[in-house]
Amino acid sequence: MSVSTAALDSSVCAPLPVLGQDVTVPLVTGGEVTYAALDYAASAPALQRVWDDVAAYAPYYGSVHRGAGYLSQLSTDLFENSRRTVAEFLGCRADDQVVFTRSTTDSLNLLAAAIPAGCQVFVYETEHHASLLPWRDAQVTYLNAPRTPGQAVETLERALADRAPYGPALVCVTGASNVTGELWPVKELAAAAHAHGARIVLDAAQLAPHHPVDIAELDVDWVAFSGHKLYAPFGSGVLAGRADWLQAAEPYLAGGGASRKVARRADGGVDVDWHTTAARHEAGSPNVIGVYSIASACKALTEAGFDTLVAREQELVRRVREGLAEVPEVQVLSLFGDDAPRVGVISFVVRGWNSSHFAAALSAEYGIGVRDGLFCAHPLVRTLLGSDPQDPGECGAPEAEPGERSLNAIRVSFGAGTPDEHIERFLRAVSELVRQGARWKYRTEDGRCVPDRGEAARTV
Repeated sequence: MSVSTAALDSSVCAPLPVLGQDVTVPLVTGGEVTYAALDYAASAPALQRVWDDVAAYAPYYGSVHRGAGYLSQLSTDLFENSRRTVAEFLGCRADDQVVFTRSTTDSLNLLAAAIPAGCQVFVYETEHHASLLPWRDAQVTYLNAPRTPGQAVETLERALADRAPYGPALVCVTGASNVTGELWPVKELAAAAHAHGARIVLDAAQLAPHHPVDIAELDVDWVAFSGHKLYAPFGSGVLAGRADWLQAAEPYLAGGGASRKVARRADGGVDVDWHTTAARHEAGSPNVIGVYSIASACKALTEAGFDTLVAREQELVRRVREGLAEVPEVQVLSLFGDDAPRVGVISFVVRGWNSSHFAAALSAEYGIGVRDGLFCAHPLVRTLLGSDPQDPGECGAPEAEPGERSLNAIRVSFGAGTPDEHIERFLRAVSELVRQGARWKYRTEDGRCVPDRGEAARTV
């Protein structure tokens, strides 16, 4: 395998500076190495630009909307300016609302609480649990995993045409799979939904960090994403889109900020006049720093130039796929096939290896952080692995010994902050582990595959 001498084409652009680039971690075989963070699909490292912006604002921190002091007014302006920045980043229409939440999961649960009574929801089994599970009070139709983008559109059109009685309907779909990285035909799905009188919400958690998202151009009704995948710290998210269902619904949380006027009634009860703006679903003191960090990330990605970022990431995708293809024991998971466009998210299994064992060896022996498991998309991964939907398996390591077949996979993911060296080290490690085996013994402990500190598996 030629990865030890192959070089990525770095002429496209340099990686963006992110936190943790110089962090070193110990190797079980001795010594230390700079950590290779290749788990962007779970949480991307924060951009240095974002961290610097937050640090500059921190001394001026103040409560928003209800303070007369200078810092409160400054923080309120920053909070609302952040809303406008996010709206611009997403290409929102003039009458769209941007609601700040805790995460993609929180955003989709908010929308689920706002859908009209009797609404039918259509969702593919390929979705992340954040978009697969929130629709508990609705009539849900789960659609089988399509094998081509065209089949995805056809499946949706048939399901919508067959629905009865005719009434409110919502389609929920990912923009890019958190398992395969494949891009979904969002614009075509939106057209199909609208042709049948349905609305559509886009789970952009994996799309927004890697690719421009334009609500108006895609013609989707809502977009949801998380800050921690968009190179911002944890704890903040966005639901952006049409206002009518949100304005008509009861507030997601009842409390200060969501209420415009509260008065006691003569009978001892309470009358509440709720806001009709985004504040209706933002009760309580908001996460101002989290919101500002999202806005900062939006600005940083826009200023860096998405065309340039996408071009560099596609070069990394090409190199990883070509490198993995040189190892016959590696099977890359895919719904739409090798030629499908995708972002920097690739999942695979290795013949003869328990996936958790392989991921543990990458970490302990090479300082590479990837993810193993079912990636909170259990039905999809089981479909891709050709296992029965009832087979055991969960997010994290199964109770299987190293070397045993596992019903989960390995995911490598990367993005705007990934150095070329991390990709080269990963490909070299995959090749060495498959051909030479692990250099250390491993065991299962508390559901995780970990190095056995007793002895090496072979001479180090």
